[in-house]
Amino acid sequence: MQFDPLDIGLFVIVLIVLLGPFLVKKIEHNLEAFLFVMGVLAVTISSFYSKPDLMATLGYTEHQVELIGWNMEIVMEALEEPIIKGIVPAVLVAGILFHYGRSYAQMAMSKITKVIPIKIIVFLIVVILGLSSSIITAIIASLLLVELLNCMPFDRQTKINLVIIACFSIGLGAVLTPVGEPLSTIAITKLQGEPYNAGFFFLFNQLAVYIIPGCLAFGLLAMFFTGKAKLSECMVAEEEDGGLREVVVRAGKVYIFVMALLLLGSGMKVVIDKYLLGISPQIIYWVNMISAILDNATLTAAELSPAMDMVQIQAVLMGLLVSGGMLIPGNIPNIISAGKLGITSKEWAKLGVPLGLIAMLIYFVWIFYIPFHVEFAL
Repeated sequence: MQFDPLDIGLFVIVLIVLLGPFLVKKIEHNLEAFLFVMGVLAVTISSFYSKPDLMATLGYTEHQVELIGWNMEIVMEALEEPIIKGIVPAVLVAGILFHYGRSYAQMAMSKITKVIPIKIIVFLIVVILGLSSSIITAIIASLLLVELLNCMPFDRQTKINLVIIACFSIGLGAVLTPVGEPLSTIAITKLQGEPYNAGFFFLFNQLAVYIIPGCLAFGLLAMFFTGKAKLSECMVAEEEDGGLREVVVRAGKVYIFVMALLLLGSGMKVVIDKYLLGISPQIIYWVNMISAILDNATLTAAELSPAMDMVQIQAVLMGLLVSGGMLIPGNIPNIISAGKLGITSKEWAKLGVPLGLIAMLIYFVWIFYIPFHVEFAL
């Protein structure tokens, strides 16, 4: 594979995106703007690649070559996708509804916690939201998650831990149908032809054996963290103090966040195609930890192919899904939840990274070395 010095520029951007929020406080406090700038730089650098060389080495069609770097299609996609995919409208509408209905939710949760043990409630929240996210979407599931936890008598650190664990569950569960998240929609689209003829329940049939136990395990883990919790009064999150104005501001931040991830994914497509395609599924499984900072839907579109066997497909998707919970940019539930609770990158990584690595290791052994697989038939 021919090495291009521009590759270094894109790899440096990945390194900056990984380390910047942890090393510089201004970046941490302006994460959306930072990621947007990095996305713009990535697309700009990719514009300088030699198009004839790319056509020869990567087998791009003429149309695909025209889409490298800045073009009207990527601009319109970045502007429209956060709206078209329903991410920003869902955040805005749900924010308004929760703003006016929060007092009722708090009263209801207060009564429930007097009847049902807190640990059981937390377990049910993590598992049910995780599995139902494939129907109600990961966006709505994450919005419900934060509102439910805000109505529970936990100190801030416990809420952060439970949100992170629950976001792993939601990130896994949302893949079971093409409704849940963009990754699953793209996966079905890529595999809808021969030989898999993927339909609505294809991912459920192939991945439920991994996803359902994972959601249950995260529910049990959440119970463990609940047992260590310090109880406090139910409180409204600090970021809600601005009322409806804050709801609109948060929706705007999510818009910029999603747009930034789309630009980053588009800018990185060249190096993804050059260095990831064609390597063994065992390696690509671990390399897919870059999903912690890049749009996993973009990676799915680049990596997944109907020419892969089922183990390779499972490895690609599970690597993307699990690692997506490690850092805030990893998936939409993380972004929404961190924004509503004011969780910093350091606070998220403190639990998200080790938990993600452990889950990655467990699934790696399960997928590649344990000859146990159940295929559902829906």
